[in-house]
Amino acid sequence: MHGELGNKLVQHAKRTLTLPALPPYQTELVRSVVREVRDLDRDVMRILEPFTTTEYDEDGNPSSQSTFTPAEHPATACALLVDHLSMRRDKRCLLAYHRVRAEKLEGMVWEGQDLEVGTGHEAGGGNASNAAANAREDNTAAAAAASAAGTHNALSPEESSYFHAYGDLLSQYKGQWTDIDLTGSLEPPRDLFIDVRVLRDAGEIQTEYGAINLTKNSQFFVRQADVERLIQGGFLKRLS
Repeated sequence: MHGELGNKLVQHAKRTLTLPALPPYQTELVRSVVREVRDLDRDVMRILEPFTTTEYDEDGNPSSQSTFTPAEHPATACALLVDHLSMRRDKRCLLAYHRVRAEKLEGMVWEGQDLEVGTGHEAGGGNASNAAANAREDNTAAAAAASAAGTHNALSPEESSYFHAYGDLLSQYKGQWTDIDLTGSLEPPRDLFIDVRVLRDAGEIQTEYGAINLTKNSQFFVRQADVERLIQGGFLKRLS
């Protein structure tokens, strides 16, 4: 029945709204809906073929003209209407599905998330004396890495290109206001300085009070504004 495949896409879009990360792209389902639209279009052309005539101008160029009149052929008009409504519904379902995923990707860009975060994560164990103390942090880092890697694998090539292009566009937009972090949290900070633990090696960063080398399992008391993006990216964890 026409519209069933499009309805499945809508159900996937609704489920995507409730998930913290993007589920895998429904490549085969999208292709099936596109094929259905093309089949319906061919059916429309087949129905109208008996009513189509070809005329030639003085230069011999052909032009097609339709002699179809809905009032004279109500049954044919009904069949055409069903095909057109089915095609329009399928197209709207495709647009809705891709719009939901695009908005998710745009939200990830504004939150400072990176598709490549976590792909180089190592779950090195450390010695037995600090294993118990750092077990929760290691689990958090592993979960963040798995989520990032899963999101990267869930995207289609076009979505991955869109993510990076949107990120470049946002960077250009933010460049106009270098003294304002437009992608920062809208919640006012309760503390200017916070304790953080490093979940994954992040290298050296420059802060207002000097350079900090962020190595795994190290702990720092830093200004929240300097490390907020790293917390969102899963490199650091705020300690209560």
